[in-house]
Amino acid sequence: MSEATRLIQLARQTLETYLRSRETPNFKELSPTLQAPCGAFVSLHNGKDLRGCIGFVEGVEPLWKVVRDVAISAATRDPRFDPVTLEELSELDIEISVLTPLEPVADPVEIQVGTHGLLIRSGGFSGLLLPQVATQCGWGVEEFLDQTCVKAGLSPGAWAQPETQILRFCAQIIRETP
Repeated sequence: MSEATRLIQLARQTLETYLRSRETPNFKELSPTLQAPCGAFVSLHNGKDLRGCIGFVEGVEPLWKVVRDVAISAATRDPRFDPVTLEELSELDIEISVLTPLEPVADPVEIQVGTHGLLIRSGGFSGLLLPQVATQCGWGVEEFLDQTCVKAGLSPGAWAQPETQILRFCAQIIRETP
């Protein structure tokens, strides 16, 4: 079994266990890659509709543990949605974004839509958009920057201010086959 398949399986098993019993499962037979610290997001979709998305930007825990924990958070703690129920879990598709380390962006020409995700920080505010968001929405670089600012609670165009920090990352996208 590939590591990508294992991560999807781990996320689905976690959600089934947690939604049934409120217990967080532990996994033992994991590869060295899944044991390495890494940032990741788990997105839950019902068809084309987002049903939850939570993640850790930076790798402070092993990848398997991050995926397990953010799968639970995406299903039960995303403030934009009601918690997922066990009954609806079979209707949801799981998408995992495994992140590379953050890199500072000195010039917006360094950003490649569809390749890079963005994290913008300014004055205690921060916002992140995954690489696939810009592609799905058909945004160019400036709109991607503007929308990341909006996600952070900043004004569009705030990315151009000298106090604003722009960081980019790549993501390996792993989708569950429906």
